[in-house]
Amino acid sequence: MARGNNLNAILHFEAVARRGSLTVAAEELSVSPSAVSQQVKLLEQQLGIKLFRRKGRNLALTLEGEQLFQTSATALRMLSEARKNLGKARETRRLNLRVMPSFGVRWLGPRLSEFIDLCPDFDLRVDAAPDPTDFERELMDLDIRYGSGNWPAFHSAPVLQDQVLPLASPEYLATLGGLQVDPAARLNAARLIDSARAMCQWDFWVWRNGLDVTSNTKSVLMDRSSLALQLALDGKGVVLESLALAAPEVAQGRLVPVSPELPVFTFPAYWLICPPRHLNRRAVRLFTDWIAQKAVDHATMVSDLKTRLGLHDLEINAATELAHGAPD
Repeated sequence: MARGNNLNAILHFEAVARRGSLTVAAEELSVSPSAVSQQVKLLEQQLGIKLFRRKGRNLALTLEGEQLFQTSATALRMLSEARKNLGKARETRRLNLRVMPSFGVRWLGPRLSEFIDLCPDFDLRVDAAPDPTDFERELMDLDIRYGSGNWPAFHSAPVLQDQVLPLASPEYLATLGGLQVDPAARLNAARLIDSARAMCQWDFWVWRNGLDVTSNTKSVLMDRSSLALQLALDGKGVVLESLALAAPEVAQGRLVPVSPELPVFTFPAYWLICPPRHLNRRAVRLFTDWIAQKAVDHATMVSDLKTRLGLHDLEINAATELAHGAPD
């Protein structure tokens, strides 16, 4: 008899011995009583012994059957525990993560290979979606959200700051008269590119800096920061974007500050959120520790970049100022 058939026969035998009835065992195993009886007979033939004897309408174990039942029940219980433990071990190596699309493409994506190298046995799932996670309905461990940090039902920890300033390609800046022209004049002559989901929009930025850009009639509104940045890289306008996403292109000189004399608006914008209970998961702890270090490295790089470009910061309270935007 093949090994697989042996195990199948033992499973049927153990169920009959435990339940004391072919019919009840068949119901438990979702097979017919005749199928159970056949498996028990095959096992008896293989072993050359009788495992049951009739006791009225019920079945009773023989002495040999009792010995086999004790051994097989223990073995099956150990097998079940082993499967559970393997399942738990797999859970500790699984990470389901949701991120904002542009953040995923421009910031997390280029760094994610480092996390995979750090945890090569992890089963990683990354979902790039703009909508927040419903942790009660979706199998997500963590969500990297963009916003002011107001998620009272969840654990939330800041990951990155937005550091917002107008950026353009060097060629497009030259068409505006370069840095010799007054900042308001540059922007009045420019095509202004906005990202629809950004907390800091052009109207607020212009108002907060006290600029008169009312004569500007050219604008583009993009659904994603990555699309807005690409349009600026293509020399089609001035984008109001963050160094959180645009630092590589600024460091390479492919994008340049359009108003370096004006401050960089700085505020916490990217957050790790999850139900507090998820913090007990090993995969979550490893990822949060890793991304915290990557965020420190990024902040150091951006600080050095701003120093090199002669930029200075202005801290903005996102929860109060950006929630209301510019006054009417």
